[in-house]
Amino acid sequence: MESQKKCNMSEILRPEMPEGMALDISHHPLTMKHVANLIIATERMKAGTPESLLSAKDRDVKLFHIMRESVVEECVVLECHSNPPKHFLRTCQHQCSVTDTEQRNLVRDPNTMELNAVTLQAGSENHKVHLTMSTYVHPAASTEARPVALCIKDTNFYLSCHMKDNMPTLHLELVEDKSTMQRFSADSDMVRFLFYTRLSGLNITTFMSARYPGWYISTAEEDNKPVEMCTETDSRYRTFQIHQPLPAMSLKGYG
Repeated sequence: MESQKKCNMSEILRPEMPEGMALDISHHPLTMKHVANLIIATERMKAGTPESLLSAKDRDVKLFHIMRESVVEECVVLECHSNPPKHFLRTCQHQCSVTDTEQRNLVRDPNTMELNAVTLQAGSENHKVHLTMSTYVHPAASTEARPVALCIKDTNFYLSCHMKDNMPTLHLELVEDKSTMQRFSADSDMVRFLFYTRLSGLNITTFMSARYPGWYISTAEEDNKPVEMCTETDSRYRTFQIHQPLPAMSLKGYG
């Protein structure tokens, strides 16, 4: 027979939960015995008692007391949630090229080490920059935005955002050891290499600085001008189209 009393977690789990853990209740089928066993496992984890040290009799006695003291519905499931991760972790990479709103390609200026948005003529496609885009799992997970790092293909040059003259600016920065880009703290200076992508249409995206929210990679209205950072109110183009994405590459062998 189903109980008419709701599960009262404050009565069942009297001790405080470990830091970073919480219990939620949702209505999915789970037997009373399974619930009680989950509670025992949680309490044992809080007390630091290995399961091997509890005899079957001790577990049965603890289960009996829990079942006697608390009435648990048949339709209960416990979901354990941990604190958001404190690190960005690279999950995959793929190669691509991007064009801005005016269908201009990115071209690297060998003298200034800047990226310019240039309208390429037929036959000059080899001048455009190809990127290796790395996608990361991040602390503030979102289905709408994801953090990426942008590296010039076959080089160690990454796009980064720095503060210069009290204004976020875009740079091509040399990373000597690519393994440092695999995993890093959300509080570290490495966040300067990350940009949040947010799709706003068919394959159309923006690149917002993870270090300086509200600042976006952008291009000027004039042709052959540097790619820079801007805010939403600036009269610059902030949307890009990603072209020719290749299947995700294995991270094995990549630093």
